[in-house]
Amino acid sequence: MSKSYEITKRIFDFIVALVGLIVLSPFILLIYLLIRLTSKGGGFYIQDRAGKDGRIFRMIKFRTMYITHKHDPNPNIVITLDNADVTPVGRFLRKFKLDELPQLINVLRGDMSLVGPRPTVPEQVEKYGQFERQRLKVKPGITGLAQVNGGTALTWPERIEWDVYYVHHRSWLMDLKILLQTFIALLVGTERRVRKFRDVHPDKKLHE
Repeated sequence: MSKSYEITKRIFDFIVALVGLIVLSPFILLIYLLIRLTSKGGGFYIQDRAGKDGRIFRMIKFRTMYITHKHDPNPNIVITLDNADVTPVGRFLRKFKLDELPQLINVLRGDMSLVGPRPTVPEQVEKYGQFERQRLKVKPGITGLAQVNGGTALTWPERIEWDVYYVHHRSWLMDLKILLQTFIALLVGTERRVRKFRDVHPDKKLHE
């Protein structure tokens, strides 16, 4: 990947994250207060995640679950909106992906990008094979190719395939397309269409 792409992407990420945090700060404060007033615990959920090259960083999200919830690092376990551990405010935030807004801070700091594979917990990374580790070649993102093609509705191996494809084919055109698809999904608050990688690219050979 060209160095100019990496440099301009970082500049773009920084500017969008900075402007986004400034413009959305009243909205972010309102969400924070709603969380604090409607359930016990803090307004943010901070967790260790693996970034580029496996570097550990502290990812920030709005807390959407009760503090009694026990986290399970298994990526095949998906927390649905009707899960009893999800708070009423959390259901709304998760539906419209608003729980991810604080990650603009991670983008501003350089831990994450706007677009890239979703960051996973260190326990998952420890189990990665050579193929899965390819997703660590780039910064993790708030949204990504796997997310606009189904996200958690896909199996973990299917998400990995989309992530690895992104790593080897990323470009400004692809990034902008992913951002546009994400923005549309946020506006309507609907589930993104599910497209398995092998259904779209049946003959595509990924880098092993």
